[in-house]
Parts: sequence; C-alpha cells; structure tokens
Amino acid sequence: MGDISKDINSKFPNERVKALINIKFTANWLNTVGNDFLKPSKISNQQYNILRILKGANEAVTVNTVKERMIEKSPNATRLMDKLCDKALIERTRCENDRRVVYVKISEKGLKLLDKINVEELGDQMNSISEEEAKILNEILDKIR
Repeated sequence: MGDISKDINSKFPNERVKALINIKFTANWLNTVGNDFLKPSKISNQQYNILRILKGANEAVTVNTVKERMIEKSPNATRLMDKLCDKALIERTRCENDRRVVYVKISEKGLKLLDKINVEELGDQMNSISEEEAKILNEILDKIR
C-alpha cells in the first residue's frame, strides 16, 4: 500500500493538505495509466472523453456542449476535436442559421473504436478498494466539490 509522504518524499502540515496533494498525485497517476491504456487506440484521455460524451448524447451537439461536459476542461478542446475529425471518429456540421455554431457527432468509426475499448479494464486500478469504499470515496469527493 502506497503512502504519499514516502512516494514524493515530503511532509505535510496537516492531513487536509496531505489529502489535497494525494488527490492531485493520484489523479495525475490515473491520467498516466489512462493514456497508456488508450495508446493502442491512438487517442488521448481527453479525446476518449469527447467520444464518450458524443456517444451518450445520441445526437449532434454543439462544440460548447461538449466543452461543458468534459471531465478535464481543456482550452484546446477544438483542436482535440479537429484531430478526432481528421481520424474520421467524429463529424462536424455548421449550423445553417448561425455559422458560428458548430455541431459534432460521433461517427460509425468512432462508435466502433469505443466498442473495442474495454473501459472495465481501465477500472482494474480501482479493484484494490471495495464497492463500499468506492461509495465512501465518491461521497467524500462530491463533498469536496
């Protein structure tokens, strides 16, 4: 079992500060695990998040809607969508009434890619805690936010 104090060779003034650093450290670690997991699919965590959002939407949504729903807010979300478009994983259309508004939707190719990605395997990182512990963790994280 890890100990953030030993992992980063640091001392903390109190348990709340230690918890804050531990959350950030763990989030970064999980991001790295996620990127490694998605590497064979040639997409990043953020691109996966966009595809997941679009699949769940079941219809074309605005780029701004995607940006609002992203787990990890990104100032370069448009560039991420450009890359997904270049890979034919999403499709873009401009609004006929307002050319500034762009709609995006997941393509068949994007849906097939998501079907190949077994997100349950990514969740293996969480197998060291029980369902009850996961519930408590979720309640604590929700309380922090």
